[in-house]
Amino acid sequence: MSKKPLILVTNDDGITAPGIRTLIKVMNRIGDVVVVAPDSPQSGMGHAITIDDTLYCREEHIDNGPQKEYSTSGTPADCVKLAVHELLDRKPDLCVSGINHGSNSSINVIYSGTMSAAIEAGMEGIPAIGFSLLNYNWDADFGPTEQYIETICQNVLENGLQKGIILNVNFPSKAIKGTKICRQANANWVEKFDKRRSPMGRDYYWLTGEFINQDNGEDTDEWALEQGYVSVVPVQFDLTAHYYIQELNNWNLNG
Repeated sequence: MSKKPLILVTNDDGITAPGIRTLIKVMNRIGDVVVVAPDSPQSGMGHAITIDDTLYCREEHIDNGPQKEYSTSGTPADCVKLAVHELLDRKPDLCVSGINHGSNSSINVIYSGTMSAAIEAGMEGIPAIGFSLLNYNWDADFGPTEQYIETICQNVLENGLQKGIILNVNFPSKAIKGTKICRQANANWVEKFDKRRSPMGRDYYWLTGEFINQDNGEDTDEWALEQGYVSVVPVQFDLTAHYYIQELNNWNLNG
């Protein structure tokens, strides 16, 4: 009898978020599930880790499904580190992060706590996937994502992922037509700060901005989501611009 795969589930919206509860439900169909997730929302944390403060962890009993479930005071990346090095007795066969309440397509992958957790798992040599839904509502309907999540995870377990590769999967907010393998769109945030003054006379700021897609390609994650497809983008944590090394070698950097 084959052993079930061990699946680590985490997120950045917090352990009680509807997105992660849906993801746990789907993972229970596939393997033995251990959840290690933040005890409060950690959106936009990127790859932050706790290095100058205490890190708390406690066992939870939110659902009957997970084999073990823990909440932590740390960031999404902290959750993966704690799981791998302290809480689990063997390396997971798969790490899934999400389902995030909101898109992590295009440049958003840089800021995403959801994807940073998946990337941290990838750095540990664990096949990893980040899942996000283009809907920021707490009561968003995650039901249509379930069959796609299960299929994608089964494929990763069967085929593996090349070392250093993590999947960034985003779901559209409209009816899903299917899945597209994509590249990251060339898009960015044009940001502004809304300056205000407190009753005590101190200036404070709210970050605002507009997301601008400058990419007209029909092979991008933004195009796929706009057309109603699930976007699947392979990302990597090696940030080296390999193609530019030769150009820099032509510079006179030694004076």
